[in-house]
Amino acid sequence: MTGGLAAEARPGRPGRKHGHGGRWHRLGHRIRPHSHAVSTPRNDPLTKTTEGIRAVKVSLAWLMATALAQLVVVFLSGSAALLADTLHNFSDALTAVPLWIAFVLARRRPTKRFTYGYGRAEDIAGLLIVVMIGLSAVIAAWQAIERLSNAQVMTHLGWVAGAGLVGCLGNELVARYRIRVGRRIGSVALVADGYHARTDGVTSLAVTLGAFGVWLGLPLADPIIGLLIALAIAAVFFGAGRDVLRRIMDGVDPALVESIEAILNQETGTENGTVRARWLGHELTAEATVVTNPNLTLGQASDLSDHLAATVLNGVPELDSAIVHVKAKPAEVPNATA
Repeated sequence: MTGGLAAEARPGRPGRKHGHGGRWHRLGHRIRPHSHAVSTPRNDPLTKTTEGIRAVKVSLAWLMATALAQLVVVFLSGSAALLADTLHNFSDALTAVPLWIAFVLARRRPTKRFTYGYGRAEDIAGLLIVVMIGLSAVIAAWQAIERLSNAQVMTHLGWVAGAGLVGCLGNELVARYRIRVGRRIGSVALVADGYHARTDGVTSLAVTLGAFGVWLGLPLADPIIGLLIALAIAAVFFGAGRDVLRRIMDGVDPALVESIEAILNQETGTENGTVRARWLGHELTAEATVVTNPNLTLGQASDLSDHLAATVLNGVPELDSAIVHVKAKPAEVPNATA
């Protein structure tokens, strides 16, 4: 007997049996070494994607409003430093667009070419965001070094300090919102974009602190603070880059795999099994294989698969779906005696 039986359940739908069908259950055939799988999605991917799109829309609108407010002060004050920070905030706000596109693509159904769907587009967008964070660090460092070698006289310090503070607060609010939603739906790209907004806020804060430094008679305060900000952004770059690259390489928290293994071992009483997990965008799925009694009927193996998948999902809240293959252990053949 070849092939297997798979049961699939989605929110709002009863589980469906595929493969051999009920006829084999009624016959009660014994199973040979092969597998049964059950996929039991817990969360509606469309709901999570919609929440991600809403987060991108709201934060993008807020960042554009913040940058526009800064632009008004630029025209009033004529501050070159604030103009540079405003243009930086405008350009960085637009990095949310690729993430928006990725969330929209995630709604598309899998095809014969992209059999797992388009969730990986979200990770690619996250990689682009990390690149932009790195460029922000380079630009901040370059501007600070330029101001150290060519000191510039700052005017309208009160306007500049106030606009920098507006940019800092606006970006920090967006950062907290993106990071919170990103962690809730499991989107490392949205979290990285949140950290991106936070680096922009810190850059705006540097403008405010630099204006205060000049006001106190310390003209070098602005470029020195700029260098410190560049180092802080570089630290964010390496942290966010590590998380995004791990996601692209199908990296997961080892504790997650250990939790699934512990649940399966407890349910089956055996450690003869393997567990794999991966992220596709903001969806986390696990696939496990367990070796069990060769005398199980096909129906019993199917029920066991259903039970194990449901138990794994209940025990590991981070998972969106689980697939469990039940493989019968080959019967031992006694050695021939002379």
